[in-house]
Amino acid sequence: MNASLAPSAAPRPRPPVDPNRAIRAGHNKEYPREVWWLVASFIALVSLVQLASWVISKLSSGPTPAPKEGKDAEAGVTVRPRRFSWRRLPLAILNAYRVVAFRWTLQVGQSYTLNFAEVFVTVVYIVALFVWEFVNTTTVSGHKLDVTYWGGRAGAIATSQFPLVTVLGTKNNILAYITSISYDKLNYIHRMTARVVFVLLWVHGGAKIAHLPSPAYEEWFIRVGLLALVAFTLLILVSLRPVRAEVYEIFYFTHFLTVLIMLLGGYFHANEVRVGSYVWPCFLVWGLDRALRLGRLVYFNHLYFGFSSNASRLDASVELLSPHFVRLHLKRPPHFKWTPGQTAFLTMPGVSGFPLEAHPFTIASVDARYQLDGVKTPRPPAMEKLQEDPGSDPAPYWKELTFLINVREGFTRKLAAVAERGEKVKVLVDGPYGFSPNLDNDDAVVLIAGGSGVSFTLSTFLGVLSHVQSGRSKCKKLVFIWSIREASHIEWISKALTQALELAPNGIEISIRIFITSGNSIPAPQEREWNEDDSVHSSEGTAVGRSRPSSLLNFSAVQVSQGRPDIPALLRDEVEVNTGRLSVTVCGSQGIARACRAALRIPISTVLSGGPSVVLHVESFGYA
Repeated sequence: MNASLAPSAAPRPRPPVDPNRAIRAGHNKEYPREVWWLVASFIALVSLVQLASWVISKLSSGPTPAPKEGKDAEAGVTVRPRRFSWRRLPLAILNAYRVVAFRWTLQVGQSYTLNFAEVFVTVVYIVALFVWEFVNTTTVSGHKLDVTYWGGRAGAIATSQFPLVTVLGTKNNILAYITSISYDKLNYIHRMTARVVFVLLWVHGGAKIAHLPSPAYEEWFIRVGLLALVAFTLLILVSLRPVRAEVYEIFYFTHFLTVLIMLLGGYFHANEVRVGSYVWPCFLVWGLDRALRLGRLVYFNHLYFGFSSNASRLDASVELLSPHFVRLHLKRPPHFKWTPGQTAFLTMPGVSGFPLEAHPFTIASVDARYQLDGVKTPRPPAMEKLQEDPGSDPAPYWKELTFLINVREGFTRKLAAVAERGEKVKVLVDGPYGFSPNLDNDDAVVLIAGGSGVSFTLSTFLGVLSHVQSGRSKCKKLVFIWSIREASHIEWISKALTQALELAPNGIEISIRIFITSGNSIPAPQEREWNEDDSVHSSEGTAVGRSRPSSLLNFSAVQVSQGRPDIPALLRDEVEVNTGRLSVTVCGSQGIARACRAALRIPISTVLSGGPSVVLHVESFGYA
């Protein structure tokens, strides 16, 4: 028979094409992009709101009128008459937004508080990601919430958020500059987004573990994915606030190692399904942040790295002020500039368990740009003598770096031991970080601190006085409130405050209120004669002598009281007697911050009736 006439072999039947596969692939590619559009839109909205708030504040910060003033016979304070005006409606709406967003809070446990802005961002982020996770998960045959749809999609959406989590966790944070929110305040968003991503990854991992056949675990990319998930789980456990606060050093190193394992394992796992493009940018962001920090470390501490004979001049003096506080003082690198309230990361190889371990502390002193006219800076030999004298207070000299450090466990406990031995330490400075609140347009400024929180408020106090003296600030009233345990703590900053009061410019009311919470007796001021012609005006309407008193307590602007401060009453009094713009800056415990927020939930009618526009700045206290 002719071969050409032989019947041809029947073609092999093709395996049936799963129509769901193409749909799943399309969703896994498109939905992470849509999530990013939402995130980018929200960042843009926050930036616009911050810009609008700044513009409204500028437009509303014109010269404060000088109406007829009357004296309250009982209170002995100046009372400015007020008048209702609908023109203040935009300002009243802005204040209402501040009250709702930042002063209404949700308390979590005994030591943690979220404001409504943080609650709103958290809820929106969680809802958005889980809506995209479970929407359109019905198969073409009608099976709803099919695991093959949402199981893989959870991994794709979680992986897409890695760059956001990484950026929020860096110190050189581009989002901080876009939104004008400092890196330490964005740290909550960093932790929140990381935990939401962690849940999504376990949704992804749980779905796969439950449905993958046993041979699939022989695949290398499955194994590295599981390794990354285990590392992420360990990281979440050690990042919980109680663990982080008690053993910060363990968290510090665990964070570094587990993030590295998670990103490497996550990249190779995700790249197998073509979503690795979301992971590799994290290495660039992290590497750039580390490169910038390393560059600043070398730049500001080049004498150490250059093995200069003058390197020992950068060694820091450490003084044990009390069993719970240490004052660290070091010569400022000439090219290191900072503004009041900023922080610096300090690396002390001779104290830390790991040579490159860095810890953030608020700078209690101010840069030379904020030096008040009339300050006499000691010459280098005199400064060295001051540094050697453990009883001296170098803070008033404005040109040095001074830190007040709360002694806890670990690193700070080791630093306290060094101070007790009277030794000096080598310190590498990296910074400055964070944003200083702009108080130049405020008519009245209230600064509230508890314990070591005075590091922030002291530098802010000196900065405000400097700007008033130079004409850059319109502040007419400055209130400094400090709550401390022992009366002896006053000596920590007494010389800085004494010199500031002596050189304070005319035309500003200054009130310093110090509250001693222990049962110790209040120190009595030392008597002396005063020169009434050489004075500045105090908040009580009395004269504050310019000639140097023997004690801070000799100034009539300084009041020392026994017991805890009644913060709500103090702030209500300031709201009642002030007009224009009033700012309240607080750095202390969660209890102090909660009291300030509650006291400043002023109604919209107060602003419409001529009351002050109130701005509240709350600084973090303790471990982030």
